[in-house]
Amino acid sequence: MIKAELTLPEIGLIAGTRGLLGAGIALLLADRLEPEQRKAIGWTLVGVGVLTTIPLAIDVFSKRSKPKLE
Repeated sequence: MIKAELTLPEIGLIAGTRGLLGAGIALLLADRLEPEQRKAIGWTLVGVGVLTTIPLAIDVFSKRSKPKLE
């Protein structure tokens, strides 16, 4: 099994970016706002979610380690 040790703030950042991405997608699918407002806010949240995920993913993958066989 491959493991990665993460700090609590890193886990919080990952959860936050997932939340931004989910909120953006939800706004794109909702009908509560005017279409132009909904698209602008939704795509902004999706973009921020995706862009902040990239450095976090690189950080997580750089911390992965394979278990040592004894």
